[in-house]
Amino acid sequence: MSITIKEVAFVCHTVSDIPRARKFYEGVLGLKHLMNAEFAPGVWWIEYDIAGTALAVTNAQPPTPGGASLSLEVKGLDETREAIKAAGIEATFEVMDFPTCKIFGITTPDGYSVMFHEHKA
Repeated sequence: MSITIKEVAFVCHTVSDIPRARKFYEGVLGLKHLMNAEFAPGVWWIEYDIAGTALAVTNAQPPTPGGASLSLEVKGLDETREAIKAAGIEATFEVMDFPTCKIFGITTPDGYSVMFHEHKA
């Protein structure tokens, strides 16, 4: 028997505080939620669509900082860096310039690595 993987179903970030997470993912990153469901009192599952891949945020389990990293392709990396800085979020590493791309990273309020990436023309 072999395994056939069709696609990424979702990437999941478990969080400790849903309102704080929504402020970050929606307010800072500007993501639009596809769905949000409260499965039990105060237990949430929220999905955001990023170019056809779902990023799920839930407080159904405790956060696992460092357990997952997310890299987001952006248009205008330098402008993205300035917007992140204006939101009061420090970079875990500043913009690195490579022959084919540029990238910088931050950490979410629950300790996950998020990198912003831009391919060069």
